[in-house]
Amino acid sequence: MKAKKFDEMEFTPLHKKIMFWGSGGPFLDGYILVIIGLALEQLIPEMQLDANWIGLVGASTLVGLFVGTALFGYVADLFGRKLMFLIDIIAIAVLSVATMFVSSPIELVVMRFLIGVVIGADYPIATSMVAEFSPTKKRAFTMGFIALMWYVGATAANAVGYLLYDLEGGWRWMLGSGLIPCLVILLGRFHLPESPRWLLRKGRIAEYKQVMQQYFGGNIHIEAEEKIDTQYCKLFEKRNFTMIIFIGTIWTCQIIPMFAIYTFGPQIVGALGFYDGKDSALGYIIISAFFIIGCIPAMYWLDSMGRRPLLIISFAMMTLSLAMLGLVSSPGIWVVIAAFGMYAFCSGGPGILQWLYPNELFPTDIRASAVGAVM
Repeated sequence: MKAKKFDEMEFTPLHKKIMFWGSGGPFLDGYILVIIGLALEQLIPEMQLDANWIGLVGASTLVGLFVGTALFGYVADLFGRKLMFLIDIIAIAVLSVATMFVSSPIELVVMRFLIGVVIGADYPIATSMVAEFSPTKKRAFTMGFIALMWYVGATAANAVGYLLYDLEGGWRWMLGSGLIPCLVILLGRFHLPESPRWLLRKGRIAEYKQVMQQYFGGNIHIEAEEKIDTQYCKLFEKRNFTMIIFIGTIWTCQIIPMFAIYTFGPQIVGALGFYDGKDSALGYIIISAFFIIGCIPAMYWLDSMGRRPLLIISFAMMTLSLAMLGLVSSPGIWVVIAAFGMYAFCSGGPGILQWLYPNELFPTDIRASAVGAVM
């Protein structure tokens, strides 16, 4: 029987497991970034947080994310996907519990920075792991699932925040609640194999053959790859650096307007009948649904329509939706909601491509490093 190429395999239960558990990092990112907003409702009076401290709490997690992605993508290329795949989830669990016991604003800022670092670490590790296992025809789908899970995590955080809002000291349980998904994700990831592509690229042939035989049988093969040591400086070679600029531009065009448009979040929540405090969590669940809906069709359109056409069309429609907000003087709330809805729906394609492109365009030895660099 003729051996089948690894990239041409059918989508097996193992592929689905790796996709599902690999998306745990983005789920936790959405969960932990959103849960702090609800926890702050209680933290502000309890710790007497002023505007400066509130800003530092929010910024510290984002700074940590940038540090984690840039540093640990390179570490994952050096030491493997599976090892870091497990270590970072354990670290998120420990830090989530530790955050329950902070007693001052500076402790809260430090803990949020550290948890941002380890969450950021999971992005290049997990996306590289998922991409390296995914058959070519399913790669857009698997990266789309990862993007979608961020919004699922945000939705779960709002639901948990709503349930714990009236509990005395509820902020502690909100911030510590990240332990539960961490334990579930850790159990799911524990028995997953190391990436055979990474093993082959590192010249660990015996381990590569063992993984392939155990999980895929003897009729699947990966085209031979030359053993190459990971060198971060390769990212700055002309071809690779050009790709980093290209993908970084997609990130910029995708993320900055998304944060800006969330400025209208309170108006939208109020128009839907959910006002400040506990009920606002329900309103933000609806907002997350806009983005979830946009991801689902894009997971399929990326293959049927193609990467470049979908990217161009999506950005054109997103620009039009922002123009509705910027050019219409005193837009009514339903204009705001319509523009927001169109933006969220059309952002699905670029939201997936910001993960798909670096995992498709860079070789195995620097793939995770590249994902970290473009963020």
